[in-house]
Amino acid sequence: MTTFAVMNPATGETIKEYPTATAEEVQDSIGSAQDAYQNWARKTTVAERAALAQRAAELFHERKDELGAIINREMGKPLDQSIGEAEFSGDITAAFAKNAEKWLADEPLEVEDGLKTFFRYQGLGVLLGIMPWNYPYYQVARFAVPNLILGNTIVLKHAAQCPESALALEQLFLDAGFPKGAYVNVFASHEQISDIIADERVQGVSLTGSERAGAIVAEQAGRALKKCVLELGGSDVFLVLDTADIDHAVEHAVGGRMENTGQACNGSKRIVVMDKYFDEFSEKFNAAIGGQSYGDGDFGPMSSDGATKTLVSQVESAIKQGAQVTVGNNTPEGNVYTPTVLTNITPAMDVYSQELFGPVAQLYKVSSDEEAIELANSSPYGLGSVIICDDLERAEQVGNQLDVGMVFIGASGLEGADVPFGGVKNSGYGRELGQVGMLEFANKKLFRFAE
Repeated sequence: MTTFAVMNPATGETIKEYPTATAEEVQDSIGSAQDAYQNWARKTTVAERAALAQRAAELFHERKDELGAIINREMGKPLDQSIGEAEFSGDITAAFAKNAEKWLADEPLEVEDGLKTFFRYQGLGVLLGIMPWNYPYYQVARFAVPNLILGNTIVLKHAAQCPESALALEQLFLDAGFPKGAYVNVFASHEQISDIIADERVQGVSLTGSERAGAIVAEQAGRALKKCVLELGGSDVFLVLDTADIDHAVEHAVGGRMENTGQACNGSKRIVVMDKYFDEFSEKFNAAIGGQSYGDGDFGPMSSDGATKTLVSQVESAIKQGAQVTVGNNTPEGNVYTPTVLTNITPAMDVYSQELFGPVAQLYKVSSDEEAIELANSSPYGLGSVIICDDLERAEQVGNQLDVGMVFIGASGLEGADVPFGGVKNSGYGRELGQVGMLEFANKKLFRFAE
């Protein structure tokens, strides 16, 4: 049985628990969403729904301090980053509201017989969203908002440790003017999720979470013939190929690794540096990582006891197999884990193919672009990447050969409110954000007119 509870990872205190939904409550949630689809979504225009989203965007900004405080205590994100996430969620919501009519405009088709023919983008119906704890607002905004504007309705199952942010989001959408049932929060168990996916009223499911959870949900969605979008783990590379500014490279490598205390799917987890820069880079990188301060708010606690234990176990295994620790001690105080750097990693080690979800960087030295590409592509994951290279043509050529969904050139953190996000391989499939994300759960309906 899933227990939904606010457990402050900084103190270990259980602040409040919430009961798992009953079977009747789950059915009521689906029924309410189906009713909203039939009687609201199908009878309103894109412009009308976008106007409600614009009000939701304003509420994200108006309530940023309140929203930030909630996730600070739920999953330990530093307060300034928590408030920033609420603001970015508002920016995402506003971007969809602003661009919706353009992105969802009818798409004319040139056909041989000359008949008037076009695609019209409409909603499919009720969608299930299964969301993670690491970005409690951002992940929801980028899934729910475009689908509400498109004309879908949402049943949202949030992470077990995020009940307060889940309820705050439901209230925000209600206060923005979305009708009851358009966005429904449900504290469902894993078993109940299976039932929701199988329900004939539910037309699709989006999950952001672990590789294991993604495989289970994809299997269940496939069995029920439902559309599925998965955003899973990542072990992104940060390639330093050619630069006249090592300090810039170090700054972005640290930022890419330490964002959200290293608990970001697209964090720069594997730092790969060309041999001629390696000594200078590693010295400065180690100093910068070692200078990160919990007391100063540079990073927060790990999100939970379980997350801390998993990371400690992974690093311990890497050390036993021969990896070297150049920064850190793998001895957390509670859930406060000292930022760490691992080197001398070989393909024979477990850590070579693992995702380290916390403030641990892997540092590699390579001697050619080909070696860097091979190392990058050796991961089972394929989410994002960063390439630092003054020769932009060379950077683009390397990026062409990476098995990833995203390539950022020149800096980390190039995400945007309207910039598509997603990966390949074990990082999942489908895209969120931007027009391409808005169309993932669209009914691309064909219209043709006789002469």
